[in-house]
Amino acid sequence: MIKERRNLISSIAAGVMFSIGWWIVIDASVQFPSQEEMNHATHVCGVVSTLALFMINAVSNGAVRGDNYTEGCVGQTGARIFLFVGFLLGFSALIASAWILFGVYVVPADKGDNWPGVAIFLQNALIFFGGLIFKFGRTEEQWG
Repeated sequence: MIKERRNLISSIAAGVMFSIGWWIVIDASVQFPSQEEMNHATHVCGVVSTLALFMINAVSNGAVRGDNYTEGCVGQTGARIFLFVGFLLGFSALIASAWILFGVYVVPADKGDNWPGVAIFLQNALIFFGGLIFKFGRTEEQWG
């Protein structure tokens, strides 16, 4: 039963994680609207993480293995490079959000509330792990 619904369950779980991540950061942006409380440039991490989610899931596992991807201008090597760049962007956004959390909100004692930093980190963690669930939680054997 679960094996038959693996794609459905993983897609729903990834979508819920993605939407909760963006919902958390929207909540923080509404609670802390000024530039001094929450720098608006920190939203770049979430945008990069979302771009990474799309890049990671745009390449099929068959294209990376070279099983069913013989056409196209870049072939298997191009698919692998595209997937690598997607993972690189995802990890970079997650590390940058951790740096924002600790470097801007936790370490300085006079900053006040830490929620904007926690929200930025949670957003990127949820988007990244949702992307991993969407990539590796589904099977492609039903697509062909």
